[in-house]
Amino acid sequence: MTQIARLGRLLLFVLFCLVLPARAEVAVPDLHARVTDLTATLSAAEIQKLDEQMAALEQQTGSQLAVLLVPTTQPETIEAYGIRVVDQWKLGRKKVDDGVLMLIAKNDRTVRIEVGYGLEGAIPDVLAKRIIESVLVPAFRQGNFYSGISSAIDQLGMLIRGEKLPAPAPRPASSSSAYQDLLGPLLFGVVFVGGVLRAIFGPLLGAGLAAAVSAGIAWFVFGSIFVALLAAVVVFLFVLAGISLGGGSGISSGGGFRSGGGGFSGGGGGFGGGGASGKW
Repeated sequence: MTQIARLGRLLLFVLFCLVLPARAEVAVPDLHARVTDLTATLSAAEIQKLDEQMAALEQQTGSQLAVLLVPTTQPETIEAYGIRVVDQWKLGRKKVDDGVLMLIAKNDRTVRIEVGYGLEGAIPDVLAKRIIESVLVPAFRQGNFYSGISSAIDQLGMLIRGEKLPAPAPRPASSSSAYQDLLGPLLFGVVFVGGVLRAIFGPLLGAGLAAAVSAGIAWFVFGSIFVALLAAVVVFLFVLAGISLGGGSGISSGGGFRSGGGGFSGGGGGFGGGGASGKW
């Protein structure tokens, strides 16, 4: 009876463990930007400034930095979660491995700097720890997350710039960016002239003349019939409706497109656990 009772208790214990709800690992977010804040700690303006700061460093050195704020990494340690993040994000250039991740678990009050293989000489564990203890921890204790992160990026940048790394590859000029640069002034000029033509020849004829001019310019600049026809239709409708680019109703010339800096991705870099962690 004793052995049967023991066996019964063992089976009950096993069943109890099986039905306990397992704590799922925190998912690694997709990488779309240099700053990923899942805690709503940073403002949009602060995120933009940090992004520009890290983008400038990447342009100068080729090294990729990224910042991730999560509420918690539990049930994992911040070190284990950090490795999962860099394995998925692959910060840094392939075969150069010059990526750095700054991971902040706000509710856990823990922070980690994860360093790629290629920067372990420039940012050894002892210096990563020093940046955490002297820059990040004091700022975070006062609730100054933006200033702490920004100062830490500056410190990491100085160390990276002191390392002999392959020069960043030249960035080819983007034809789509050139088209966007031309599109605004082109639309403004043609519709402005269209307004004059409309006043001289009337709405229908003035709009038709403006559309013909815009189609010719678009064909010359872009070499595309589709773009030429699209420009003609848009300008015709604008002029026909009497839309002014400088007046009270219509489109204001002070607006324009604003780049959100999206499309950021890792370059294939590798990590081996180098870096340091801290708690505030």
